[in-house]
Amino acid sequence: MPDQLPEIELEDRGSKGRYVLRGPDGAEAEMTFTKIGEHQIIIDHTEVPDVFRGQGAGLRLVTRAVEDARAAGKKIIPLCPFANAQFRRHQEWADVLKR
Repeated sequence: MPDQLPEIELEDRGSKGRYVLRGPDGAEAEMTFTKIGEHQIIIDHTEVPDVFRGQGAGLRLVTRAVEDARAAGKKIIPLCPFANAQFRRHQEWADVLKR
């Protein structure tokens, strides 16, 4: 049984930021974003190292961004191909998808 998955951390750097999962060996799975004004974010990039593969780390990162956007009344533009594919799979996220 794998260890408990680490918590997702949000690093906010003004106009940019990232959600990150840190592994026990220092590996990081991350999803970066750029803020567009007060009400939109662009998901730029998702990177999941091999140590996290098969654990749903990428999906967890995108899901957290969706939850945070929903809570803040923001829309997401998923430019990252992985995030875009997840939005196509998860119709329940349509409320936060920028059309």
